[in-house]
Amino acid sequence: MPCLKRSEFEPAYLCAHRSGALRRKIEEALAALADCALCPRDCHVNRLENKFAVCKTGRYAVVGSHFPHFGEEDCLRGTRGSGTIFFSWCNLRCVFCQNYDISWQGEGDATRPDDLAAMMLRLQSAGCHNINFVTPEHVVPQILEALPLAIEGGLRLPLVYNTSAYDSLHSIALMDGVVDVYMPDFKFWDAEMARQYSKAPDYPDAARRVIKEMHRQVGDLVLDENGLALRGVILRHLVTPGGICGTQEIMDWVARELGPNTYVNVMAQYYPAGKVSATQYVQINRRISGDEFEAALDAARAAGLQRLDMRTALRLI
Repeated sequence: MPCLKRSEFEPAYLCAHRSGALRRKIEEALAALADCALCPRDCHVNRLENKFAVCKTGRYAVVGSHFPHFGEEDCLRGTRGSGTIFFSWCNLRCVFCQNYDISWQGEGDATRPDDLAAMMLRLQSAGCHNINFVTPEHVVPQILEALPLAIEGGLRLPLVYNTSAYDSLHSIALMDGVVDVYMPDFKFWDAEMARQYSKAPDYPDAARRVIKEMHRQVGDLVLDENGLALRGVILRHLVTPGGICGTQEIMDWVARELGPNTYVNVMAQYYPAGKVSATQYVQINRRISGDEFEAALDAARAAGLQRLDMRTALRLI
């Protein structure tokens, strides 16, 4: 398993800051807010004037919470937690969303760059192993804008971009040389399933494009001597009832396009949430079965994937 000593690692954004590349990225990203096409929705509204469309986020990011998270993968949470910053609202409309209060209802506060930077520094002071941006697809400019303030305050932790993978190539290009660990979720293989359950029929195509670009930027996951993530891709896939997500096709694609050494977390924690009820979306109004999860793991192994996060599987066993 690829390993690098923590003492030999420097977060990518420090080099970008020294070279002036980060400043240029900020200027480009903020200018793009004036006619926003920073995600595949291509809403073309002027968010600099606090206008918004699908993501319901104007000039400033809305933050639902920030705290040391101990529920993430072992390579992120370690012993002191992953420093998660949960951004409110979302550019997807997943009917089964398990963060419905944040992603659909927008609970949280508009957060200016200095406050967002202060959150990063508080999480670092709390001993977290990384800064983990959750649902960042629609707030890339706001994250970039806050980074120099955090760097000047002493930020030195790896940055994790924790995304649904409904990103634009433009946004991911802006994050090139800034993000250390990309953690995309590949949700659906089939466009009709994506339309029905996330209101985004173009999701599969968008996910394939940006996940390949993420891997091109940072490569396979590299850990430090304590098993903590420093750089690379962690791919997540939530197993859903009835095979609606296309697990076999996704695993085959990951092995073929990214390679068998891709770190993959096949997740079993689906439960009916959000808009799923006895009268709406009946097909997914249940937890997955043990057999369904085992079949998903078998699909990953059959595809030739060699680095599976086994914590969920061991807990079920």
